[in-house]
Amino acid sequence: MSASSETKAEPGRRIQFAFTNEQEQFRSALRRFLNDKSPTTEVRRLMATAEGYDPAVWRQLSDELAIPGIHIPEQYGGAGFGMVELCIVTEELGRALFCGPYFSTAVLAANAILNAGSEAQKSNLLPAVASGARLATLAVTELNGNWDPAGIETVATPDAGGYRLDGVKSYVVDGHVADLLIVAARLPKTVGREGLALFTLSADANGVERRLLESMDPTRKLARIDFRGAHADLLGNLDTGAAPLIRTLDQAAIALANEMMGGAQAMLDSAVDYTKVRVQFGREIGSFQAIKHKCADMLLDVELSKSSAYCAAQACAVNDPEWPALACLAKAAASETYLHTAAECIQIHGGIGFTWDNDTHLWFKRAKSSEVFLGQPSYHRELLMQRWGV
Repeated sequence: MSASSETKAEPGRRIQFAFTNEQEQFRSALRRFLNDKSPTTEVRRLMATAEGYDPAVWRQLSDELAIPGIHIPEQYGGAGFGMVELCIVTEELGRALFCGPYFSTAVLAANAILNAGSEAQKSNLLPAVASGARLATLAVTELNGNWDPAGIETVATPDAGGYRLDGVKSYVVDGHVADLLIVAARLPKTVGREGLALFTLSADANGVERRLLESMDPTRKLARIDFRGAHADLLGNLDTGAAPLIRTLDQAAIALANEMMGGAQAMLDSAVDYTKVRVQFGREIGSFQAIKHKCADMLLDVELSKSSAYCAAQACAVNDPEWPALACLAKAAASETYLHTAAECIQIHGGIGFTWDNDTHLWFKRAKSSEVFLGQPSYHRELLMQRWGV
């Protein structure tokens, strides 16, 4: 795939993709690191902690591989690559079920700053995010769990050279450990997508109360954040409205689709490996036609959804006009494929697949949480039809 995010796609040109040798080498280096630092024993240990990640490993990931800033321009302290490289990272993190504040910091917060911030704000905020020194997150959804920006109710009232935030955000990824909060809110007396903007404030500011939520998937921590007159600064300006937020959510959907494909591939590999060692009636179960067909169907589903995720990443990288619609397609397809593949993997493992000691349930829970994260498949299919004018 092309690494450039500046190239403009020609109208009507078919999106083509193929990973370069450099991208494959980067993937291999990242996979080796994760194999060493994120085995399932470590995943189980970290998911039982309140923080949900190991600061020492996060520092190594930032210093040695520089992945928090992989897609951030060099002028802001990043590596200067694009969406394709970012999605290579998320795919490998999903394969390893890495426990860390990457998606919240590098995918959600960094892209929000890039999309909405002024030059001064980017220069001020992004270097610490790119180096991994500052954890950040984007707070969008509220108690109803609605990912449609039109449903945002948190109010930002102009006050003393800034804004006063009042409202509740829920299901905020890594909201309990983030240093910087980027909050989607609306101006008073506005409805729908009118009057929406992004605002920044420190997580320890007055009027901010954070609480870790209990969730089905303990490998991805979620928090509730209450804002009671918290002082915040506008990110960018009010002229762009909801556009930067929508663009950020579309980019996040593509990154999440690739993350889910990493997890789905891990489940497919686990299922196939098990069929080669489990013996029943004196034969490996992989020799049974029913198991062969099940694995073949899983492979087909994974490869098709993986292609949609890769295509969306490449389309976004070259700024193809179709990329927002492809983001919806990739998210919907990946959500269903990941969950189905994880469930089939458990079935192939038989009775042991349902036990706590077997690791497959870790990916199954991530698959289920990812299905609703950023919007369910039905939501993205409806959005896809709207963008295609159907």
